[in-house]
Amino acid sequence: MICELSMNLKRHIYTLLVFALLFSPILLQGQDPVYSQFYNAPLQLNPAFAGNTTYPLFHVNSRVQWPNIANAYTTYSASYDQYFERTNSGLGLNIVSDDAGNGILKTINIGGIYSYRLQLREGYNIKIGLEAAYVQTRLDWNKLVFSDQIDPGAGIITAGGSILPSTEIQPNNLSSGYLDISTGFLLYNPLFYVGLGLKHINTPENNVLGGTQSFIGVPTRFTLHGGMQINFDRGNKVDEGAFISPNVLLIKQGGFYQVNVGAYTSVRNLLGGIWFRHTVNNSDAVIFSIGAKIDAFKIQYSFDYTISELSINSGGAHEIGIKVALESLGPKKSKYNDCLAMFR
Repeated sequence: MICELSMNLKRHIYTLLVFALLFSPILLQGQDPVYSQFYNAPLQLNPAFAGNTTYPLFHVNSRVQWPNIANAYTTYSASYDQYFERTNSGLGLNIVSDDAGNGILKTINIGGIYSYRLQLREGYNIKIGLEAAYVQTRLDWNKLVFSDQIDPGAGIITAGGSILPSTEIQPNNLSSGYLDISTGFLLYNPLFYVGLGLKHINTPENNVLGGTQSFIGVPTRFTLHGGMQINFDRGNKVDEGAFISPNVLLIKQGGFYQVNVGAYTSVRNLLGGIWFRHTVNNSDAVIFSIGAKIDAFKIQYSFDYTISELSINSGGAHEIGIKVALESLGPKKSKYNDCLAMFR
């Protein structure tokens, strides 16, 4: 009986479900990992964000999605960027590691970014960014569990303690590497910003299973984002630097759509925000974020409360974002005439 399945067997069924999600023909055309704390991973959003401060700015991010389903997805990233005033240019380095299916499919992305800023008129600026990255994807065949390995009563372990064999044949190619090109622009002034990021514009091939059709061609990801900044600064220490930033994020990649609507706020040393995420076909999650500023450091935690049919039994998603802004340790702080404080 299904109700009498052991926890071990249930875990393997979860693995099969994750495997089905990872390798279904629809999803496998490529859905990038997207941080709920997009403001703490701006280079993931749009390469035009490179160079938002005149001092080095570092980001470290961690995301665990659906932890109750065999740790379905984990993503880690680290980045550096800085603006160089003499050349009106920004430089950045972005490293992303994505683990899908508890080690079944691993991807690492290392990208270099260049951006250039043009001042259109007083207060209005436009930045154009370009990223060139090398991406490697690797499949761990030994962690896969196929349906012909599962016995309804015993799971995948025989009475003698060995693992049931599968008739599936291992492909010759279990990894692939490719060049990935992305670009984007950002228009902003002291009141609002709007940008468009285009990732994988060369639609690189990711044929990790040796030419299986569903693995070929990573679709271009279109990211449209915008927002405004409402400052609370009334010339006193309590409100100095305080603001709220309503914002919206729209993503399209292949047949996948995502819309995030919410607001970010910073008051004294406290940070926070709330967003609603929708995938066009259904409501997905409510995102809560809280954090603090301590000298050059900002650290934030966020939780995605799943409201879709998957339900909160999946465990939602947990994220931690850390920023290190060396500008805070410098002899004097720069004054920025823009509305991008949430990204610094």
